[in-house]
Amino acid sequence: MGAVNPGPARGAAPQQDRSRATRRRLLEAAVACLAEYGWAGSTVSVVAERAGVSRGAAQHHFPTREDLFTAAVEYVAEERSSALRALVPAGPAHRREAVEGIVDLFIGPLFRAALHLWVAASDEDQLRPRVTELESRVGRESHRIAVELLGADESVPGVRETVQGLLDMARGLGLATLLTDDRARRDRVVAQWSLILDRVLG
Repeated sequence: MGAVNPGPARGAAPQQDRSRATRRRLLEAAVACLAEYGWAGSTVSVVAERAGVSRGAAQHHFPTREDLFTAAVEYVAEERSSALRALVPAGPAHRREAVEGIVDLFIGPLFRAALHLWVAASDEDQLRPRVTELESRVGRESHRIAVELLGADESVPGVRETVQGLLDMARGLGLATLLTDDRARRDRVVAQWSLILDRVLG
């Protein structure tokens, strides 16, 4: 009689679930620390303490500080892309809502965390190429989703540049909000950009 296959260990799935949960807590803690303390104050130990795990457990998932924070910004990017895709139905009738939603994604702790990493990457040789490649990918994805949301036809001259201008404008408003939350001015800018898009996109 052949040996019976014992099958997968009973504890394997729960252990994988715990590992995924720990990784997610570390990423969320890294994002929160970057937004709150900046790069200089966001050590692996600080992140691990905030996530409620040991430094050893943090380094098991992310061997280096650069690994941790690059993964954190990738996590932010995925969250931002998901939020962008979920904003509104595509098409001209929803352009004002789309513009408002895109601008809102550049305001708050997720954008603030990404900004701290960009500043750190400008001085950290190890970090710079990883963040540059990641942001290039995020930029392409954001542009693609914005085109779909706005119902834009990029075969028309000037449309691609107009969509990119919207994203650049949203980033600028996000930077301005770091110092002061001037919602009235932001609402006027959003209204004007919505009119510009209607004229250019048709």
